[in-house]
This record gives sequence, C-alpha cells and structure tokens, in this order.
Amino acid sequence: MPDYQNILVETKEGVGIIRFNRPKALNALSPQLMKETVMALFAFDAQDEIGAILITGSDKAFAAGADIKEMSTASVIDMLKSDFIPTFAKIREIKKPIIAAVSGWCLGGGNELAMSCDMVVASETAK
Repeated sequence: MPDYQNILVETKEGVGIIRFNRPKALNALSPQLMKETVMALFAFDAQDEIGAILITGSDKAFAAGADIKEMSTASVIDMLKSDFIPTFAKIREIKKPIIAAVSGWCLGGGNELAMSCDMVVASETAK
C-alpha cells in the first residue's frame, strides 16, 4: 500500500481497515482524504485474502462533513470539475462489502460516505 497522509490502513483477520486520520479537523473530508480512501478501497478489493473492508474514524468523529476550509477558495466551476462528488460513485464499484463503523460526529459528506457503504454500524456515541 502507498504511504497515505490522511488515512491509516491495516489488515486484521481478513478485514481491510481504513481509519480517517485528520483529528484536528474532526476527520473532515478533504479531496486528498477522499482520493486516498478510494485508492485504499480498490487496493483492498484487489486482495484475495480480504473478505470485507471497514471504514472508521475516531471516537470523537467518524467524519465532520466536507472540509469547508479547503473548499472555501474553490469556485463553483472548480467544485463541479473536482472528483469529490464522483468519489461516492467510485465507492459503489467496490465488490467486497464495505462497513462504516461510526462513532461521534457523522455530518454532511461524512453521512453521505457512510450511506455509500453496504452497512453502517453506529456506536452509542454516534451523532
């Protein structure tokens, strides 16, 4: 697997695990985080020893939505040309089951990402 900047990846007992790793931004979904997530999903999907993929965040936030700070300088045209929205369609191309393990905040784009998964498991702290 490549060296990711915004996610942590590991394999445990046949499950590929993707953990968002932007704690200062409450795991807000930046374009780079989304790109890395899709790359990791396709990498796990290609591995025969992986039976399912788990996406998770932290106890405080699964994902606090889109990273508005990063998007604030983009024009409407820039946003329409970006890969951010098509990313959700790419997630649906994955053949292995994807499970969102949600704790803490799950807002906006974070909720959209969770709903793009095949199953959502929410902890008692999920909001």
